[in-house]
Amino acid sequence: MKGCIFNIQRFSIHDGPGIRTNVFLKGCPLNCIWCHNPEGLSPAPQIKYSPEKCIGCGECTKVCEPKGHKVENGMHTLEFSRCIACMKCTENCPSGAVERDGEEKSVEDIIATVLRDSSFYEKSGGGMTLSGGEPLYQPEFALELLKAAKAKGIHTALESCGMTSAENIKKVAPYVDLFLYDYKATGEEEHKRLTGASQRQILENLCLLEELNAIVILRCPIIPDVNDNDTHYRGIAELANKHKNINEINIMPYHSLGNSKRRKLGLDPLYEAETMKVSRAKEIKEAIGKYTGKEVKVI
Repeated sequence: MKGCIFNIQRFSIHDGPGIRTNVFLKGCPLNCIWCHNPEGLSPAPQIKYSPEKCIGCGECTKVCEPKGHKVENGMHTLEFSRCIACMKCTENCPSGAVERDGEEKSVEDIIATVLRDSSFYEKSGGGMTLSGGEPLYQPEFALELLKAAKAKGIHTALESCGMTSAENIKKVAPYVDLFLYDYKATGEEEHKRLTGASQRQILENLCLLEELNAIVILRCPIIPDVNDNDTHYRGIAELANKHKNINEINIMPYHSLGNSKRRKLGLDPLYEAETMKVSRAKEIKEAIGKYTGKEVKVI
């Protein structure tokens, strides 16, 4: 079985216990205005363009049948709306300005990469984390990756926004040691406004995970002037207090790297702000901690 991924990140220490290898799957049902990994939104491979790398040679124009690439007076422009993702330009670009973002990989290939660091997992209590995008956007592929990892004795974590069917949750749960479960907004209308989707299924699946006795860490991106407020802090704490299987809350401070990625993919930013300061993240940790006895960490 093959699936579409956009990165394999080794030696990660923030996405589950110990030293981990993160596998990022493409495709996501949400469209959060602050998305940190916009390359994970589309389920298919894309091209990304880094203008600072371009030397204006025009090699891309020679192979682009839809004529999306243009070089005039040594200046290169790319009309993303014309792109058919044939990837010929990425193969013809000598400077790496036009690159492929996303590739199909087999379960066996990915697990072989994950196993390279098995000695680090044993010493640190680490393992493999599936992230994205939303890993369960490719449910069968995610399931086979988790099964293969468990067959090799590797600890598994799954980072999910929870926007998937209950059936998918039930299928993967036996092969997941830890769920890293996103909670992005408090209130149905606020969630729709910020992510483009209802919160109902997400909250229902969180209840399901409690029924399945799954271990959950609640992951909360905090975005300045968006969900950086006491109403949301209380909502986070109340949700964690409600579910006995949530043993920790992770605060994920906003950073602005997602917008530079969006531009390289031909997408306009939906939200822009400065990266959150460490001091502010610590204040938020303390604010949430006032409403819960669960452990709160900034990651």
